[in-house]
Amino acid sequence: MTTRDDAYDLIGVGFGPSNLALAVRLAQSDAAGLLRTTYLERQPEFGWHRGMLLDDSRMQISFLKDLAMLRDPTSRFTFVNYLFEQGRLQDFVNLKQFYPTRIEFHDYLRWVARGFDDLVGYGEDVTSIEPVFDTRDRRVVTHVRVRSLDAAGRVRERAARALSIGIGGAPAVPAPFASLAARRDPALVHSSAYLSSIGALIGDGSARRRVAVIGGGQSAAEVFVDLTRRFPNVDATLIMRGPALRPADDSPFVNEIFNPSFTDVIYAQPDDRRRATLETFRSTNYSVVDRPLIESIYELFYMQRVRADVRHRLIANASIDSAGRIETNARESGIELHVRAGEGAQRCVERFDAVVLATGYRRDGHLALLEGLTDALGVSPARCDVTRDYRLQTGGHFQPHIYLQGCCEDTHGLSDTLLSVLACRADEIAASLLQRAPQPPRADAIRAQAHNGASDSLAAVAL
Repeated sequence: MTTRDDAYDLIGVGFGPSNLALAVRLAQSDAAGLLRTTYLERQPEFGWHRGMLLDDSRMQISFLKDLAMLRDPTSRFTFVNYLFEQGRLQDFVNLKQFYPTRIEFHDYLRWVARGFDDLVGYGEDVTSIEPVFDTRDRRVVTHVRVRSLDAAGRVRERAARALSIGIGGAPAVPAPFASLAARRDPALVHSSAYLSSIGALIGDGSARRRVAVIGGGQSAAEVFVDLTRRFPNVDATLIMRGPALRPADDSPFVNEIFNPSFTDVIYAQPDDRRRATLETFRSTNYSVVDRPLIESIYELFYMQRVRADVRHRLIANASIDSAGRIETNARESGIELHVRAGEGAQRCVERFDAVVLATGYRRDGHLALLEGLTDALGVSPARCDVTRDYRLQTGGHFQPHIYLQGCCEDTHGLSDTLLSVLACRADEIAASLLQRAPQPPRADAIRAQAHNGASDSLAAVAL
């Protein structure tokens, strides 16, 4: 059964922090009551990186970079107001922390999201996006049709004048692990599902388990430390391409690249210069680890030497040639890695009961969603430019606006996939969207209406 709805002014595909920030901005707009909006989210409820909500993990950006603060410090949707309404503001001040725990920030995001429950279709997976042509001129696209599948298996179709795609990243799986991932091997998990999967991976704790963590960034380090601290039956091995765990550069001048105003600087640069700038600052966000975490890992290895009890390892300068399933008997199974590491890239075979891929995310999921628009656009969405206001640049015949959030790093800078620009990006998208939205009645129009038939008392109320 297919259910069809009338046209919306905006459909948000995904309801993570990006579209949540947009919902906040639109809710505070003068035209809020005139826009028909909805958001479609695959998850059954709001959730942000649930698989990595480790007890002691902290945000890597200031709480001031929340959903609204940098745009409007007086907004009721700020993290500070969340603390106030939860009765924890004074206690948080006493912590003297700019960086809340990831668990608390996730709770803040959920707190905001609950205010928009009536606008969100949770448990709906968007399966296709197609053009809707003008009945009088088949060359003109007036809307897009969004088809989704809900948790009960029902198909729903909605038309929209604008889309905001904010679906986040999809787990990146290195080539040697592709076949295992395709078969959903139970011994292989991406860090995005770490907390929900680790129990099944390591068992009840009665048997010794060998677990490899692949990656050299913050998530890999956090997973590795969690394995060593929480699970006494686990021997953990961190395998990374680089020669050493490197600290993130979060010094003040460098951190200016995450300022919303820096987006203008990046966007205005020629392509080659922009690529060079992004590469120069790559160490602020990729394959780097917070310094305190690096120091705790180093101390862990040092104390192993003191105790002469080496259980946990770091294999650096490593490349993995292949990964395959091993199944020798009912009691022994797992994953075998062929690794090249050390002097001369010597090849060795490593066997693990489980492997955690902390290998980051791909940011191209929107391309598959938009593939159904290729013929109408006259070109693949991948070849369309993105305007400064995050809108896919289309020809005049294609009237719907399509905004991309979290997949414009190449044009808008390293902050695009992070929380740093949420509030200001939402402001820019909302401004672009509202240019085409129905306008609220002007005061002089209300006065004229009142003069032409309403009583003086009603006119006063209208004003």
